[in-house]
Amino acid sequence: MAKRKSKAIAKVSKTTSAVDRLGKALARRTKAELIEVILEHAKANRTIMRELEARFDVEAPPNELVAATRQAIADATDFDEREINYNFDYDYEAYDTIKRNFGRLVAMNHLREAMDLSLELMKAGSYQVEMSDEGLMTDDIEQCLQVVIDAVRNSHLPAAAATAWSAAMLKADRVGFICDKELQALEQAGAKK
Repeated sequence: MAKRKSKAIAKVSKTTSAVDRLGKALARRTKAELIEVILEHAKANRTIMRELEARFDVEAPPNELVAATRQAIADATDFDEREINYNFDYDYEAYDTIKRNFGRLVAMNHLREAMDLSLELMKAGSYQVEMSDEGLMTDDIEQCLQVVIDAVRNSHLPAAAATAWSAAMLKADRVGFICDKELQALEQAGAKK
């Protein structure tokens, strides 16, 4: 009996895997068919859409970039309220998208939009941190916000605008420690100008 099982296992391991079979089937398709299938999956799944946009460095006009960032903020900060005070799963890839999009908006000279979106992220993200057990997403949120903080610090915005934004960000932080030192320094620097 034991010999039969080992032969059966050996036969299974010698056969091609599902991935190999899929690869062969895809190789027989036209480029247009493959593009159509990829786009169908991207439309049905925002995670796939974000992965493809990042991988292929897809450019978007500012208004679409703002909308995509707003959606990524909603996805990143979403959690099941039944899991409050637990280390719940969160969409860290959506945080990567937010960070990348903040950088793109800044590069396109749309700092004000990035500032507005970062305020939305602070509100929703700090609430997510507050509702979690250990706030594991804090570093992800700070990395996103740091892009905008650096841009504001290095911008030619009027000091009053930078100070007001920093104050609003600090006020929106429900936990009181997300980028607090950087925002306080920015607020104080603006007040000194």
